[in-house]
Amino acid sequence: MSSDRETLKAEFLRSAGLDAARREPLSGDASTRRYERLYPAMGGSLIFMDQPPVESDPCPPDATPEQRRAGGYNALARLAAGRVDAFVAAAGWLRAQGLSAPRIEAHDAGHGLAVLEDLGDDLYARLIEDGADEWPLYDGAIEALVRLHAITPPAMLSADGADWPLLDYDAVALRTAGDLFVEWLPKLKTDLTFGADATAEWDALWTPIYARGAAGASVFCHRDYHAENLIWLPGREGAARVGLLDFQDALRAHPAWDLSMLLHDARRDVSADLEAAALGRYFALRPDADRAALTADYHALGALNISRILGIFARLVTRDAKPRYAAFMPRLWEYLDRCLGDPELAALKAWFDRNVPRDARQ
Repeated sequence: MSSDRETLKAEFLRSAGLDAARREPLSGDASTRRYERLYPAMGGSLIFMDQPPVESDPCPPDATPEQRRAGGYNALARLAAGRVDAFVAAAGWLRAQGLSAPRIEAHDAGHGLAVLEDLGDDLYARLIEDGADEWPLYDGAIEALVRLHAITPPAMLSADGADWPLLDYDAVALRTAGDLFVEWLPKLKTDLTFGADATAEWDALWTPIYARGAAGASVFCHRDYHAENLIWLPGREGAARVGLLDFQDALRAHPAWDLSMLLHDARRDVSADLEAAALGRYFALRPDADRAALTADYHALGALNISRILGIFARLVTRDAKPRYAAFMPRLWEYLDRCLGDPELAALKAWFDRNVPRDARQ
């Protein structure tokens, strides 16, 4: 990290009255964000988030599809480009709904810096690795999703001096998600070739699913709702028992999307039994939901989400030289098989069977 960035961080901490706090680096993720735990002389620990501004801009709310294509991947996918004001505004809105997003102690959105409430170290993923019973955790995660799905979110999120538009996960963004698979998987599996006919059929099969996803965009979507981004807070009540992280790319999306993120978790096995129990709990808490229609959309959009993640992981391995992501891919293929077991997706299953041999699904 440059000395200029370190100077900027030190000045920010000084302005927040935290220049004397002990700083402890924390492990990062696949993004450019860095985290430290701060230990002030008085009071409890805090989290220092450092998100250096990136070159590409987030998606303008009124951009046309052509403008988004010219703007690049962040605009097409409607990503926040790491903007701290997106995190601050979303965190405040989530807390106002009774959910446990971190409280914002200080922020400088222009420079990509923020000090957050420390929700602790009890990530779902680590607790389960250490032998915790996974069902109470997933039951809590479902309860938090049900809380979110009962609320019509605003077009603009505003909190703590930050404003951020909550855009739709629209057909353009969904198509961008699907295209990652056909663009990047052949670069990882070099024996694969998707010719013009296969690519055209791929697009035709997904187009009605993109339309279903866009038409159903009605709830706040965390977008990265899985065991590495959820913290267990058993001292709190109800949906607030689930601490939320990494939600800065939130959109308004179909309810099935975050269900897929939770139950098609790339980094840990979610058994078919746990998936069924969690979905059953979701529908028990949402008795007015159209179970048959939402289940069908869960399978269809789940298959899209899994294909998207396979494409992202192929990109991480081949373009970004992060080979560890290849180890997660066999699990994703298993989830995809579950989704494609839905008879309504028979044509899509046939595409995979013709174009991606079993020995390439590793």
